[in-house]
Amino acid sequence: MTRKLGGGSLVIATHNSGKLKEISALLGPFGLKCISAGSLGLPEPAETGTTFVENALIKARSAAEASGIVALADDSGLSVDALDGRPGVYTADWAERQWFEGEPGRDWYMAMGKVEGMLQRLSADVERGGAFHCVLAIAWPDGEHAIYEGKCPGSLTWPPRGTLGFGYDPVFVPLGRDKTFAEIDPEEKHAISHRADAFAKLVADQFES
Repeated sequence: MTRKLGGGSLVIATHNSGKLKEISALLGPFGLKCISAGSLGLPEPAETGTTFVENALIKARSAAEASGIVALADDSGLSVDALDGRPGVYTADWAERQWFEGEPGRDWYMAMGKVEGMLQRLSADVERGGAFHCVLAIAWPDGEHAIYEGKCPGSLTWPPRGTLGFGYDPVFVPLGRDKTFAEIDPEEKHAISHRADAFAKLVADQFES
């Protein structure tokens, strides 16, 4: 039987205010007060895992142990079937580059191009299936945890299309659709996304069973 969250405070293991706002909107109706790890001055742990589950747990456990409060973390990314699941946990890393000014940054067009280049080198008619994944990890200060995995299957297209998304959204067409995530209205995207799938499982397990 899964341990339940109950009410009270929940640390969201992020330093991103946008992510805190998004998760707060999803969990606020269930009586949870979401606070970010950043607002508590908690460090960001090194994500040394080789799977989404491992990295989500690293972040959740770090926040729970440092704060003494139940923590929630997510880890997400894109996997491409023909590339043996890559970029996977390195989804964001593939966009990292050093700008001419010496400041680090992310170039998502470069990252999308890297995926496309690898697919084209395999063959002109390579299977282009893939999926976005999201893992949500809840960690209690005493070490107990719960995991919820979400997935949005689809396929890769080229060239990139749309301006509404971010990351790899312009080259990802969700299953059953003919538009990329970057061409779909954000509200519609959020309803069918890998993150929505993971949160639906969390809510069903934590608050509805």
